[in-house]
Amino acid sequence: MMQDIVFWGISVIVVVAAIGVVTVRDLFRSALLLAVVFVGVAGYFFLLSAEFLAVVQILIYVGAISILFIFAIMLTTDIQRGNMPNRLQVIAVLIPCILLSALIVTVYTSQWVYIPDSNKAAVSILQTRAVGNITDQEFELSEVTSEIERETIRNSGIANLLTGKYVLAFEAVSVTLLAALVGSLALARGRRPQ
Repeated sequence: MMQDIVFWGISVIVVVAAIGVVTVRDLFRSALLLAVVFVGVAGYFFLLSAEFLAVVQILIYVGAISILFIFAIMLTTDIQRGNMPNRLQVIAVLIPCILLSALIVTVYTSQWVYIPDSNKAAVSILQTRAVGNITDQEFELSEVTSEIERETIRNSGIANLLTGKYVLAFEAVSVTLLAALVGSLALARGRRPQ
């Protein structure tokens, strides 16, 4: 019951903030509302027992992306005026509507594979632990007895994957964010009156 109340509370906050992002004319306030949406998404991750993803959501999206947006907005002029109406408004409404329609069709036409009861214990361990130092007692409590399954679970932690198998992709994202920051600084500096 309490989890439902928290879910609907977060949902109301996220929806109101998301509507505010696109309706508020002041870009600075719009960026702050976007940070509220990101925090709400982190709340959803906490409700799903995905604490690692929640912390990553807060660190990267709230702590880095939102600050980057606010930094870029502060370097622009006339932030209170917002975007002026132009020809692209119809396209800006049409493309998200098409994407939403495609998402709804995909959700309803996909065949969802449910986790068999025999694998729910292994999935439960993976959802609650982000690193590979899971003790044998935790495996016994979760009824995972096979040594192959234990080794697979130990090697499947999100942190292990990000610093092991997918380290190049993880670093490429950080370099891309750095390039975006440097590019925004270069653009803002070039427009400044001499």
